[in-house]
Amino acid sequence: MNTTLAVSTVIFALRHDAEDELPTVWLPLVRRIREPYNGRWALPGGRLFDSEDLAGAAARNLGETTGLSPQYLEQLYAFGGLDRSPLDKDGERVVSIVYWALVRAEEAALASVGENVQWFPADNLPELAFDHNLIVDYALWRLRNKMEYSRIAHAFVGETFTLAQLREVHEAVLGRALDPANFRRMIEASDAVVATEERLTGTKYRPPRLYRYNGSIDLADQGPLGPARPARAASAVPANDADPDAPPAETA
Repeated sequence: MNTTLAVSTVIFALRHDAEDELPTVWLPLVRRIREPYNGRWALPGGRLFDSEDLAGAAARNLGETTGLSPQYLEQLYAFGGLDRSPLDKDGERVVSIVYWALVRAEEAALASVGENVQWFPADNLPELAFDHNLIVDYALWRLRNKMEYSRIAHAFVGETFTLAQLREVHEAVLGRALDPANFRRMIEASDAVVATEERLTGTKYRPPRLYRYNGSIDLADQGPLGPARPARAASAVPANDADPDAPPAETA
């Protein structure tokens, strides 16, 4: 049995289904135009070429299928179940290295959509090709878990934001309302955000203060695998900087 490596990507964005509703988590899917699963929706992806690394392949596939170039792109998991892809006439097995990406609403609006590329609500998907429903479920679970302890919400907001805007992001991802006072205390007690001297303009009442994320904390902390950074004092590293919900690597 031959084994082929492929790279797929789950792209999450917060979108409104209607103007009067809170945003929810959506993702773009690509309609397959060949067997297996001809006509079914699937995650953007393709085979890994010998001349490219994994992250480069994920970025290339995103650009070719959706036109998106997200700032947050992180390796999620390896999916290599023996029954995940029908074997072809040559008995080929496909193992997918899955990345996940987060984009802001204004970035999502630039995606190339059409007959074969459409956005879908993450919690209400059709039956997808291969094991892609399972992949999306796992990515959504990871997103909701990381929202509790990391600065991942930064990928969904602008450079500056109010605490109410940040709370709306958390509520949209978690799918439940949060107490404003408790949320404010939690955020202000953390090192994740820094208050600015600016305030939001154009409001009826007292303009709320704008915040920004602490630039000394990585959006996607990859430890020694990430880009080199200047040395930091030990006290500047948050205790929950690790990713405790990350599963062990899958072996083929």
